[in-house]
Amino acid sequence: MRLLVTAAASIFAFLHIGTANAEGVLNIFNWGNYTSPDLIKKFEEKYNVKVTITDFDSNDTALAKARQGGNDFDIVVPTSTFVKIWIDEGLLLETRPDQMENFKNVDPRWVNVDFDPGRHYTVPWQWGTTGMLVNTSVYSGDPNTSAIFLDPPAELKGKLSVVPEMGDILTLAIYYEGGEACTSDKTILRKVRDRLVAARPTWLALDYPSIEKYTAGDFDAGVNWGGASMRVRLANSHFVYGYPKEGYPIWMDNVAVLKTAPHVENAKLFQNFVMDPENAAMISAYARYANGIAGSEKFMPEEMKNAPEIVVPAKFLDKGKFTPACPPEVNEMYTKIWTEVLK
Repeated sequence: MRLLVTAAASIFAFLHIGTANAEGVLNIFNWGNYTSPDLIKKFEEKYNVKVTITDFDSNDTALAKARQGGNDFDIVVPTSTFVKIWIDEGLLLETRPDQMENFKNVDPRWVNVDFDPGRHYTVPWQWGTTGMLVNTSVYSGDPNTSAIFLDPPAELKGKLSVVPEMGDILTLAIYYEGGEACTSDKTILRKVRDRLVAARPTWLALDYPSIEKYTAGDFDAGVNWGGASMRVRLANSHFVYGYPKEGYPIWMDNVAVLKTAPHVENAKLFQNFVMDPENAAMISAYARYANGIAGSEKFMPEEMKNAPEIVVPAKFLDKGKFTPACPPEVNEMYTKIWTEVLK
């Protein structure tokens, strides 16, 4: 009987998601400059929901805000390396996306992910890589190395911007020193600390991607994400995106519902909505990253289909690794190193 009741409840939930009268509000907490206005307009018109978007600038900021409480956010978009923390701390609602109508569109590669096996909490938003962005009119050397920011050439010193994401930067530095992601090897980590502390004075900024600052000549190189780098290249063709030959991280951002969400049904509708191929393509067309939804390719802008920032060159495919969530004790070690770098 329990199985029958559960099945019936699941069917009811499925139908409710597909037909709910969603009049009301949806509050989204997402990375800055990352949400397609056209996507939001389409959702608002389809479900008669007023959407508000609040930006955050890092995974740490988003997590701290959620832990603090006292907000009215429904949706949050954490990166794969942080999702398990959100789940383990009881901050997310188990919305069972795997039972939603559009879940059939999720690329099998992104279904049984380590950070949310079977997708009981999250759905794909976008995924990409972290690499180097270099202005070739200033520097003509190899862009496919983390030496760009860890041992920068003279032409780039003082003109580098590094994204202030601890996980990305430490992972790149660990690969550069011959280690593996989430390593606790103290010999490697000492090298990483010393390398980063020595390199830090050569960076102009620890800053999130700014198309304007790159195209205006404030930054000539830096650590950047693939999609953001494509946006820079489209504005200035001198910029190229490099995949570090020492190794680079692959990540995925994901749509989750906060346990404290005041508009749960609208949040579930949004999760289902972004798993539609045409809608997923709208997300990608705006922010210029790949998504995890099969069939979205045919709706993608033509310039994205073979973009070097999105389609990894064959010779660098085996250098990219999906970054796991590191154990708490390892994160503590990394935080100490990062704190030294930020001094």
